[in-house]
Amino acid sequence: MTLLAFILGLTVGIVICFIRQRQLNRQLQRMLNTLADGAAEVASLSTLSRLRREISRAYQHRQELEAQIQIDENLLEVSPVGYLQVDEENHLIKCNQQARQLLNVDRWQPGQQVRLLLELVRSYELDRLIEQTRQSQQPQMQEWVFYSTNLPDEETTEAKNSYCTLQKSLPLKASSLPLPQGQVGVFLENQQSIVQLQEARDRAFSDLTHELRTPLTSIRLVAEALENRLEGIEQRWVMRMQAEVNRLIDLIQNWLDISQLSENPAQYLNYQLIDLRELIFSVWQTLEPIAKQKQLTLAYTGSQTIHLEADRTRLTQVFLNLLDNGIKHSPPQTKIQVETKLLDTQRVEINIIDTGNGFQESDLPYVFDRLYRGDKSRKRPLPESESKRGNSWRGGSGLGLSIAQQIIIAHGGSIQAKNHPTTQGAWLQIELPISLEE
Repeated sequence: MTLLAFILGLTVGIVICFIRQRQLNRQLQRMLNTLADGAAEVASLSTLSRLRREISRAYQHRQELEAQIQIDENLLEVSPVGYLQVDEENHLIKCNQQARQLLNVDRWQPGQQVRLLLELVRSYELDRLIEQTRQSQQPQMQEWVFYSTNLPDEETTEAKNSYCTLQKSLPLKASSLPLPQGQVGVFLENQQSIVQLQEARDRAFSDLTHELRTPLTSIRLVAEALENRLEGIEQRWVMRMQAEVNRLIDLIQNWLDISQLSENPAQYLNYQLIDLRELIFSVWQTLEPIAKQKQLTLAYTGSQTIHLEADRTRLTQVFLNLLDNGIKHSPPQTKIQVETKLLDTQRVEINIIDTGNGFQESDLPYVFDRLYRGDKSRKRPLPESESKRGNSWRGGSGLGLSIAQQIIIAHGGSIQAKNHPTTQGAWLQIELPISLEE
């Protein structure tokens, strides 16, 4: 009886062991299928041996990936382009050496305690860029001048009490991209060398325009004197020469205006309290005889009373340029829309929208560049009457939008060029401060 019980128990144990072994083999086979990379299997090897081989391969592959990640991180650390990365709560989790130098982040080192980006870098533009990237889940780009305030190297009590600080300004260009789990990566480029090159170019060109203005004025005086003494075809030649000289003088003056406004805007702006709606309608009244030739109308929407402190003459010049361009490129019997709205208690937005063909997509990044005239296939000579009226972004001197942008920037505002999704025409969007900063 004891022997029979022993044999029965042994049989049950063997059956259970066999079942467990089959279950284990199935699990091992599933693991092997997961780890297998498609290579031909060696039939002579057992499942366990093949599994060990695949685990060894996976471990080796992991080491290779870790080594590649380390190489990439080392390259990123010494990259001449700054890079920083924040998590979903805007904690700074990555910041290479170039980014630390550009943003003056000296209180953060890799591997240390995670800190909020706002604690380390006080930049509204950078914070807004990151937030816009996270919300839109699309790459964004931003250019701004970053100001950092540093304490002296020797932070003595006397220096701290007297608030001895060194302020540094640096033009930056940031390109951001959304990452998984709400993280955002930002590449930073130092634009200082580009700005210095542009300033040197502008100074050289301004010096040249100063030198050209005097001889051109003399030529104009001679042409005016000859015009009264000649007749017939000779007089027409002199009149044509005089028109070209006047065009060159206007071009030089426009360039000087841009240079003066960019160098010292406060010196060339005469601030006063103006009614924005009244200013827009006053400009339209000036252009109305031209608009009537194409049966164009002005459609104004927005607040009836928006007052702001600005230079009336300069803003008139801006709206003359923009509305004149809208008239020039809108088809007959249409309307030009002007929309104004308060963004908050400090800023106003102005949208000028026409129904023309709009901008070429390839031209949009460059329409505010000086002397930029767009695609060569669309360049054409303008009638004398149009060339005297203003500078079109599609056929004038190429300075109209540059002047408008510089005047807006001198007022502490911004201007963007787009194509309107509804009218398909040009869309100029302006933001201006309502009052001067204290």
